[in-house]
This record gives sequence, structure tokens and C-alpha cells, in this order.
Amino acid sequence: MKINSTLGMIVSCLLMAGCSSQRNISSSEDLSLLKKEADELHKEIVSVDTHTDAPLNLMDKGFDISKPHDARVDHSKIDFPRMKAGGLDAVFFAAFVAQGPRTPEGNESAKKRAKDIIDTVHAVLERNKDVAALATSSSDAAKLKLQGRLAIYLGIENGYAIGNDLSLIRKYYDMGVRYMTLCHTKNNDICDSSTDPDTVKYKGLSELGKKAVEEMNNLGMIIDVSHISDEAFYDVLKYTKTPVIASHSSARALCNSPRDMDDEMLRAIAKNDGVVQICILTDYIKEEPQNKLRDSVMSIFRQKYANYGAMTEDEKAAMRKERAELDKKYPRKLATVSDAVDHIDHIVSVCGIDHAGIGTDFDGGGELEDCYDVSEMKNITVELLKRGYSHADVAKIWGGNFFRVFKEVETYASGRNKSKPL
Repeated sequence: MKINSTLGMIVSCLLMAGCSSQRNISSSEDLSLLKKEADELHKEIVSVDTHTDAPLNLMDKGFDISKPHDARVDHSKIDFPRMKAGGLDAVFFAAFVAQGPRTPEGNESAKKRAKDIIDTVHAVLERNKDVAALATSSSDAAKLKLQGRLAIYLGIENGYAIGNDLSLIRKYYDMGVRYMTLCHTKNNDICDSSTDPDTVKYKGLSELGKKAVEEMNNLGMIIDVSHISDEAFYDVLKYTKTPVIASHSSARALCNSPRDMDDEMLRAIAKNDGVVQICILTDYIKEEPQNKLRDSVMSIFRQKYANYGAMTEDEKAAMRKERAELDKKYPRKLATVSDAVDHIDHIVSVCGIDHAGIGTDFDGGGELEDCYDVSEMKNITVELLKRGYSHADVAKIWGGNFFRVFKEVETYASGRNKSKPL
């Protein structure tokens, strides 16, 4: 690896001793060196973003993920060229299923939606096998990086995709799904949501939810506690035999959102040996100053598209286009990389360096003023280095912690199913 002598000295010192204090960045030259350091570091580590909604774009037949896009023009945050530019090696594509009616017909529609998304991702990867491949194990990302290819993992966002049929968990696992977010913004048959305005139904996990946790443990599917209610969170930790993840959640102490995790929950995740992947969606990073005009416009927009789960793909595409136009006409003040790294700092201070990671929610609302799409992800690394995180710490945050959890989940399942290769 060829780097200039000054940068080489910085890298050598950091690798030997780690870095424990804020860097003094006083000039553009200092910042340039830090960016070069981040570039070199990303060549060595295996980085993963544990939650994106990129499949929402893939379902649009006109979207080509193999070509670079401009996020400020078409509002897509992820494609393969920009992943490489941003130094991102692996990513989870979420098969997102909006909560609909909990009826046999609704459950069937949710199952079909999840399958259609998964099939689409498989087809896209088949067309781009020289650039990216489906990853299904904790070691696949590193192996694919050595081949010069990107690792694409699959998750399901919203256990509504299984309805009340536990056998679907195994079917999704066999299709490549490696985590499931137990619910989304509304209660489902598995558990209560953190944001459902309706009366709490189960006060945690349902009986079906408890069985789902057991089945996921036995299969080697990671349990994702983002979106679920606090009571459901503690129920999951009571019943799970493996570490869990919050694929895209941040710290409630810094942003008072029910989607974020309070300090007691952070400590509970650490005790479980799990990991909290900070989400860079502004609503979960920083409380915005009131903007009555935008709030009013967005309230009307949400009412207009309240029945998202029943919309056609064309209607959903039109909705996303309208949302982008509203964001342009009534811009919001986005949080910054510095604001996001404040959440990492907080998580590390509460439960240690081994329990922090990153799950952007790109293409699902995730964006920062200075990390607007995947091509700018190294800006997070620069901020971590600036604050004195060592290379070893940055490697943990960018993937080491998550892949440790993933491996522990696999190991438990392997012990339970010795005849079943993982």
C-alpha cells in the first residue's frame, strides 16, 4: 500500500497505540490527511450498513443500480458505483412490508410483497454478478471484498410478512433472509410497535412472537428490535438465546423519539452482547425546530397516502416523487455527521465500544446534510477519527461488532442443528 510519509507515520502510530483524544484539525491540509487516512482505512476494514430500503427503488423497473445516480436529482441514495466510492463493502437490503389489515387476505398480500422484493433482489444480483453477490453468512462480506465484489444481505422489515404462519420464517431464511425486524410502525401479530397510536395490544410479545423468537434463534436468523415497543424489547431479551441487533435506532437521550433507545435499553443490549446500529434519519438524530408550514404540508401528505400498504407500485413511485418535490419546496434542516457521531459517542459511553454500529436507513428517509448518500459515508469515518477513535474502534463500529453478533447467532443455530450447514 503506497501512502506518503506523513500519512504513513499517522497510520503507524494509530495502529500501534490507538487514538484516545480529539485530533487537532486546524487546516485544510490536516483535514486532507485525515480524509486520506479514512480512504486507506476503508481498504483494510469490512464495512456494513445494516439497514437500507434500496429495494424500493429496485421495484421500479426503470432504476438501474449498476449505474451512478445523483441523490439530489432522483433522490436514490444507493447504487453499486456509489457504494464503492463511499467505501461501503456490505449492505442489508430490507424487504419492507407496510403494515396492512391483519386478515387472511392482508397476510397473503404481505407474504407476496416480501417474496416479490426478495425475488427482485435475486434477479438484480444475477444481472450484476461481476460487481455484487448475495451474502448469507457472517464471513461472506470479507470473502467478497477479497474478490472485489460487494456483499448484499437480505433482511425483512416487519414481521407482518409472516402473518401468523411461523413456517414462513424458514422459507424466508432459505431465500437468503438473515434478519427480521419484528414489526414496523403499527402493531402486528408478533408484537407491539413503538409508534402505534392505538391501544397497546400485547404489552410486549404475543405468544406467536415468543415462538417466532425461538424459531429465529434455532434457524440462525438475527432478531432486529428496531421499531418494537419498549415492553416488546424487554420480552425479546427475556426469551432470546442469542444476541440481538437494533438495525437502525439511535439514542433517546439525545433525541426523544420512541424509535430510539434509552440508556437502560442500551445497557440491556450490552448485557445481551448485542449491537445498536445508529440510524442517520434526522427525526431520530436531532429534534428539529418547529416549522409549522412544513409540518402542516407533511401532515396532509401523510393523510393522503395513509393506505400505503394497499397502493400499487406505480402509486408508490408517484408518492415518492411527490415527497421529493415537497422536500425541495419545503426543505427541512438536516442533522449533520457530527450530530450522528454524537449518538455513537453516547452509545459507547453507556455500553462500550463493542455495541455500536451504523444502519443508515438510506432510501427510507436516512440522510444527513454532509452524508446525503452512500458515496459520502467516509465522512462518518473522518469524524470518528477526528474525535480520537482508534482504527480498531472504527473497524468495530463499521462492521466488526455486527459481524460478531451475526457469528454468535450462526454458532447457536449450528449447535442446535448440527446436521444443517449454515
